[in-house]
Amino acid sequence: MKKPQNLSLLSLIIPAIVIAVWQVIGSRPGMQAMLPSPTLVLDAWYDWIFGKPGAMSLNPYLGTWWSNVEYSGVRVIQGFALAMVVGIPLGLMIGWNRLVATMADPMVQVLRPIPITAWLPFSIAVFGIRDLGSISLIFVGGFFAIVVNTTQGARDVDKNLMRAARMMGASSWTLLRRVVLPAALPNIFTGIRIGMGIAWTAVVAAEMVAVKSGLGYVLWDAYYVGRMDIVLADMASIGMMGYLSDRLIVLTERRMLRWRLLQNH
Repeated sequence: MKKPQNLSLLSLIIPAIVIAVWQVIGSRPGMQAMLPSPTLVLDAWYDWIFGKPGAMSLNPYLGTWWSNVEYSGVRVIQGFALAMVVGIPLGLMIGWNRLVATMADPMVQVLRPIPITAWLPFSIAVFGIRDLGSISLIFVGGFFAIVVNTTQGARDVDKNLMRAARMMGASSWTLLRRVVLPAALPNIFTGIRIGMGIAWTAVVAAEMVAVKSGLGYVLWDAYYVGRMDIVLADMASIGMMGYLSDRLIVLTERRMLRWRLLQNH
């Protein structure tokens, strides 16, 4: 029982060292404008979360954290859900069907290396300065990671399982649903985890330019007015949201792939 506790303590060593060094550097004269200390960032973060906005307040960020997290979170959920709905079936078909692979895979591989920032002008031109622009970028960011990993999972299915299912009279649809999909799930979840990280990157990039709300918008606005404490608190908030999203995916994976864990034991 002591081993997990020791591992948990070890995982705190590097963050503690980083924060200590940051505190020393950030407390030096003249550093507040460039690298505020952790204590100043925490104070700004607290006000951003729990402060009460008022018409007479000189701090426009007071109490706006929850609403901006909600704006960004909803956009990530919408764009990423769409990426999964399109990416998982397409990836399965590319990995399963040679004709679909010949038709679709080259286009996926051509578009995949294009960075999210390169899609920004196109997104703004098509959707304008509104939510659809940011959702489209989140979709692009998550889609390629999902479809590539799903394709690989479908291609790596044990051929003996396929032969056994065919010998038992399984149709192509049954084979895809009952053999290929379950066998590809580990790769699918890997793609989902990678895609979710890219989705949070995409929403920040989109909100800096394509919309006027959310964590990305606050990040750019705070930088523009010289509030580096809010910038760093915003960066920490994005990292926290990404981490919580990843943990949720891991918990879902463990539930759905419980049979795999039992096999390994």
